[in-house]
Parts: sequence; C-alpha cells; structure tokens
Amino acid sequence: MPPRKPTLNKGGNQHDGSARMVLAAELTRLREKSGKSLSDLAGDTTYDRTYLHKLETGVKLGSPDVMEALDKAYGTGEHLVHLWALARADGIKDKYRHFMEREKEATMRYEYACSTIPGLLQTERYAREQLRTARPADGNELDAQVIARLDRQTLLHGDDAVEFRAVLDESAVRRPLSGADAWSEQLAHLLETAGLPNVTLQVLPFSAGLQHLLGGSLTLLWLPGGRNIAYTESAYSGDLVEDPADVEQLRLSYDLVRDSALSPRKSVALIQKILEASPSCDPLGPTSAELHGESPATATRTGATA
Repeated sequence: MPPRKPTLNKGGNQHDGSARMVLAAELTRLREKSGKSLSDLAGDTTYDRTYLHKLETGVKLGSPDVMEALDKAYGTGEHLVHLWALARADGIKDKYRHFMEREKEATMRYEYACSTIPGLLQTERYAREQLRTARPADGNELDAQVIARLDRQTLLHGDDAVEFRAVLDESAVRRPLSGADAWSEQLAHLLETAGLPNVTLQVLPFSAGLQHLLGGSLTLLWLPGGRNIAYTESAYSGDLVEDPADVEQLRLSYDLVRDSALSPRKSVALIQKILEASPSCDPLGPTSAELHGESPATATRTGATA
C-alpha cells in the first residue's frame, strides 16, 4: 500500500514544504510496515493516537521527543529525528519567505533588535561581517546574501516608504565591527537614517534592566486593511505569528520596551557620542545614564516621550 499523502491546509497548500511531506509519509510507511495500528503505537510510545495521526497526515510537525520515541519503537536509530530536523528547518525557511512577501505590503513596521543592528539599517560592511559569521559556502554565496539584505532597504525610501520604528538594545550600538572605519561608517549610517521623515530610532539602555523581549528580535507589520502579523527570531530559528491574540501580546511587549527606551532625541545623542569615541569604540565609554547626567536608577524609565 503506498503511503497516504499529508493533508492540505485550509488554503489548499501542503504543510511547510517537501521535507515535512517526506516526514509524514515516512511515519505512515514505517507504521504500516510494522503492522501496528495507531492504538498499538500509542501504547508503545505513550503518545495519544489522535496526536500520532496528526503527525502522519502532516497536521502536526511534532517534536524531537516524539520522534525519538518513534525511532525506538521502529528500531530506526535516529532516522526520524533527523527527518524532523530537516522538516523544521524547511518550515522556518517557508515562514521567512512568507514574511518577506508580507513586508513589501506593510504600511508600518515596528522592530526590536536585541544585539545586532537590524538588516534594514545595516551598511554593506556590517552586513558582510555579520553574514560571514554564519559560514556561507563560498564568497559567491556571501555576496548574494549581502546583496539580498541591502536590496530590502528600498522599503525605507521612495514615495511609498514604510513608516519604520526601530528600538535597538544598547548592546547593538556598542558591539563594534572588526574594523574601526567600518564601525564608524555604521554608526554614521544609523544617524543618517534616523533623520529620514519615516524613521524613528530609539535605544533601550542597559539601565532599563531586564525586558521580556531580551534574547530575541521582533518585527511587527501593519498590513493594508488593518491586519497585523509578527515575526520573532533568534540565531537559529524564526516564527511567523499571525494569530490576532498572539500578535496582540507581542505588541504589548513591544510597547513596554519602547516606553523603557530613550527618546529618539536622546537615542541619537547616545549614538553620536559613541561615534565620537571612534576609532577606539571603547565598550566601557560613556553609558546612556552618564551621557544624560543620570544615575542608573533615574535612567530606567526615561521613556519615549522624554
């Protein structure tokens, strides 16, 4: 009996690309080859038969734990665990492609960056140095990635430019590049871009303390018709969030970060001060609190309207 195909989602599209389809089909093939029913498999793995059925039809992707349990039940080593990893990576790529399509339509964009300058604000040398750390296959691949990143910056320019607000963690504007000239160029570019009428730039100072969004990056998009979507990202994963309730929670987290950030005027002043410290770019140079003659305690709630 040939393996059944994964089910289609409401839009009629197969779930998350070919890798997920392969995983779902392989789960079905292995179970049918073993002669087990879903109820039998549920007893072997302690996972509910309904959940296992959703894995075989592609409705659910599952987790490494359930794949490990299934590998043990079928005696397949780490076969399913590896297939799951490929399916998950494929799904992340699809979500990011979908996000990039939506970002072209957005009329307003809010972004929080935890430790690096956002792609829309990077110079070529900054983008190249950051992308190189991901170890691309060769120079041609690196060049293509840099070009693709810089091309997206057209979103900030022109008659239909997006309204863009970026909150950068202070670490993002204090972590220098390997070359002093390249770092000075990046800081100067931030100041220049902050002067655009459609761009608002703020810095979240160290003195603001812990925040819910620390450790990851967030982008919120306002689409025509008033719909909102969000994209959260870490070094190795990304998640497209479209459920209205989840997006609203992320909007609240962003609002709290924005309210804890320096005002646009004070943010620009801080970046200017760091630029003036180049080429040394001493990370122990003037802090945001010292810059404004404040103690860390009084600087924690400077606020966007200050």
